[in-house]
Amino acid sequence: MSLSHIHIRTYENTCPSQTDKHSVIQDGNLSVTPVLQSEDSAFGAEVTGVDWSRPIPEETVAQLVALQNKYAVLIFRNTGLDNSRHIAFSQQLGEKLEINPFFYGRENDRLKEALLFDVGNIQLDGSLVERDSRRWHHSLGNALWHTDSSYHQQRSKYSILLSHGNPVKGGSWTHFADMRRAYADLPQEKKSELENLIVEHDLWHSRKLASPIVYGNPLPHELAAKPPAYHRLVQTAPDGRKTLYLAAHAKVILGYSFEESQKLIWELIDHCTQPKYVFSMEWLFGGDMVWWDNRQSMHRANPYTESMTARDVRRSTIIDDGPLAYGVTLEEKPAVGWKPQTMAAT
Repeated sequence: MSLSHIHIRTYENTCPSQTDKHSVIQDGNLSVTPVLQSEDSAFGAEVTGVDWSRPIPEETVAQLVALQNKYAVLIFRNTGLDNSRHIAFSQQLGEKLEINPFFYGRENDRLKEALLFDVGNIQLDGSLVERDSRRWHHSLGNALWHTDSSYHQQRSKYSILLSHGNPVKGGSWTHFADMRRAYADLPQEKKSELENLIVEHDLWHSRKLASPIVYGNPLPHELAAKPPAYHRLVQTAPDGRKTLYLAAHAKVILGYSFEESQKLIWELIDHCTQPKYVFSMEWLFGGDMVWWDNRQSMHRANPYTESMTARDVRRSTIIDDGPLAYGVTLEEKPAVGWKPQTMAAT
């Protein structure tokens, strides 16, 4: 799989907007500026009016969740949140947060906080991640289009990424793709083909795609920490529209060969990441925060480069508690042609 398409780039639609063409919508005390709009869809919104200096009232949380269901990605600037308040807000959105597996040892993690993931590029001594270190190669997978934690059998619902420090303007972007609108635009024949497909998601598959030499053979403790999971390809989003649940972690479609699976998966990813479905969010200030719904969007970071600037971003991940949270059961797999050897395809 060629990764020549991975490079530092932004898309035509950005947040903040470069054209100021978007109007502000008032929603109670909140001001909402949509990012990417079409005739029948809206994707991404910058929201102001939340008082982040104190615990968020439950009525405001409910208001924000309603906005999240509509826009799939919500952006907040200058929140002033620290780690503990980041976690506290995340816990208002779901009963359980994902636990950091500390692949490189908790003692080597800057945050040492089990409920947060350090997804920046800074080492313990303040220097940037060294080229060709295992962490560098692991991060290359973040530049592939993906959905967080689709490789868990109980998948994630939301991710919340918070910036610390002072991002360099023009140096840090995250990109988001609208999976609902992308699905809606597929021809009916293709929708019928996809309707009942089940996909195996494997973290180490995406890491191998991005770094085939270093992650061609994951370490035993890595494999044990993250076994694969199984989820339906076509799902229903919180707003009731159908959506694709897809990621670079997607390895095999049950009943298909590995080669057939990868051909279809990457055809769909390429379709879903056309510029008309995508916007780029720029990190401007410490305290900037983006909250996205993994069930109806994909995202990617810009890759590490030797000329990159410091990125101190920390992520919490809220575990899904909805009707499709646990993916596909063992009983459902044989109905779509599952065979044990399919899991071993590489």
